[in-house]
Amino acid sequence: MESLRNFEDLIVWQKAHQFVLGVYQFTGKFPQNELYGLTSQFRRAAVSIAATIAEVFKKNTFPDKVKFNNSFYERAMFFKIVSFLNAAFKAQR
Repeated sequence: MESLRNFEDLIVWQKAHQFVLGVYQFTGKFPQNELYGLTSQFRRAAVSIAATIAEVFKKNTFPDKVKFNNSFYERAMFFKIVSFLNAAFKAQR
């Protein structure tokens, strides 16, 4: 098994990064009037997930990583994105 040299070696970060790219592509189709509203919030929440994974990778001690991983922050970002998706789909109706 190879050692992890940086956060980009983490499969979870790679998947989060792909998600960010998908969010940018998806929100690129939103109406222009949503650029500073739903589009911006959706993108920031998605980027935050990948950034959080990278930040956790640099934590030095196991207790630090456990404390950070058990925080509600990551889950809050996920539910924020789900909420944005709901709003986007309902607005299209």
